Amino acid sequence: MLKISLFILSVLSTATAYADIYKFVDIDGRVYYTDKPKNNKFKRIIKSLPKPPSTTYTTLSNYSPRLHRFSSENKQRYSGLIEQVASRYQVDPKLLHAVIQTESAYNPTAVSRAGAVGLMQLMPGTAQRFGVYDRNDPDQNVDGGAHYLKYLIDMFEPNLHLAVAAYNAGENAVLKYNNSIPPYPETQNYVKQVLALYNR
Repeated sequence: MLKISLFILSVLSTATAYADIYKFVDIDGRVYYTDKPKNNKFKRIIKSLPKPPSTTYTTLSNYSPRLHRFSSENKQRYSGLIEQVASRYQVDPKLLHAVIQTESAYNPTAVSRAGAVGLMQLMPGTAQRFGVYDRNDPDQNVDGGAHYLKYLIDMFEPNLHLAVAAYNAGENAVLKYNNSIPPYPETQNYVKQVLALYNR
């Protein structure tokens, strides 16, 4: 099983009442969290997370329990929806959970720098293809993401690695590289992380 090491990149300002939290997976599979992304490779996973009253956080390592609690609470909140959608499209709910955890950490308001939105981080084109009119609506968002994932699973059957890679990079990227995982560090690490969560 892939072991994901967490390294803290930055220090939260004690004067900041709200902090967007960003995530980046490097070429070695290490996961970084920061509130001050250094480039557009960082994906926002928490939007405007309020700092608890009368508590001073000095580093993101102190924030980790709150991030974990936020993710766990939302996982419970959306589990029923995920089960329903998984049944609708005949996708393993564990796989949906793994994709959602990797994409947005169950944050329905997550927005990436590339413009991906919601739990399963839908881009506008993907949303339109799969009938999602409001990417900010968790029901529509998860439905569209699951529908797209099912489409990719059918396209690349029986290779789940390729379906997951295509969810990250697009099916055309997988086809371009002769039905193989594209040589993009982000996509290669994405596949490892999703499948590690799925097989956990």
